[in-house]
Amino acid sequence: MRRLETALLDGTWTPGTRLPSERQLAERYGVSRNTVREALQRLVARDLLRSRRGAGVYVTDRLRSGIVSPWGQLVAEHPALREDILEFRHVLEGATAYFAALRADAADLERIRALMSELARAREADDKAAEADADAKLHDVIARASHNTMFLHLHASVVGMLREHIAISGTGLRERYEDASEHLLMQHRALCEAILARRPEQARTAMQAHIDFVRDHTAGEG
Repeated sequence: MRRLETALLDGTWTPGTRLPSERQLAERYGVSRNTVREALQRLVARDLLRSRRGAGVYVTDRLRSGIVSPWGQLVAEHPALREDILEFRHVLEGATAYFAALRADAADLERIRALMSELARAREADDKAAEADADAKLHDVIARASHNTMFLHLHASVVGMLREHIAISGTGLRERYEDASEHLLMQHRALCEAILARRPEQARTAMQAHIDFVRDHTAGEG
C-alpha cells in the first residue's frame, strides 16, 4: 500500500489514470494478487482510488482537491486576490522550473516539447482558448517534472484554482492586448528552452519573468 501511495504522490499515476491489473501490479511489486487486492481496497476506502465494476481501478482527484476547498471557492469568488495568486505563483513556479531543469527525465522533456508545440500551433491558428489551455497544461507538466513531492502537491492542491487562473488570465491577456500572444509564446519558449538545456537558474528567471508579465498586465483588475 505504501508503494502504491508513493506512485500517487510522485505523479506516476495522475487523477483519472486507470491502474494496471492486479496481476501486473503483483508482478511489478513482487507480491501476491491477494496482497495487491487488499492494498487497493484500503486505498479505495480512503477515496484515493475508485473501483469501477468491469472497468478497473482509477485514481481519484482526492489528493488534488483535498486542500483546495473552501480556499479555491473563496479565490474564485474574489478576483481581487489575483495579486496573491500571482505572488504565490512567482515563488512556487519559479522553484518548479528550477528543479525541472535539474531533474526532468526523458518523458518529462518529451511532454514539455509536445505542449510547447501545441501552444505554438494554437498561436499560429489564433485560437486563444486553445492557447490558454496549452499554457495551463504546460505549467502542470513543469511542476511534475520538478520531481519534488511537496512542490508537486502544493501545485496540485491548488491546481484547479491555478489552472482556472492561468486560463482566465491567459485568455484575457490575449484578447485585451494585441501583441500579448506573441509575448507569451516567446516567454514560454524561453522557459522551455532553459529546462531542455538543463539551465536551472535561467529556467527560474524565465518563469518568474513570465509571471511578472502577467501580473503587470492584470494589475488593478477585479
